[in-house]
Amino acid sequence: MAVPMRKLARSITRHRRAHWQASPVALVPVTLDGRTVQVPRRLVRAVQRGLVDARHL
Repeated sequence: MAVPMRKLARSITRHRRAHWQASPVALVPVTLDGRTVQVPRRLVRAVQRGLVDARHL
């Protein structure tokens, strides 16, 4: 039979939250009009097609 989880101590919860960190975004070099720009990988196609202005990234 399934048993409900027990309540965690406050210090355990806060310790786990304190050490969470977001990883930095991987940037890819893209050449536009003879100029190289660092762009996040998920926006490369949009920048190449002109949907996103690379100067504002």
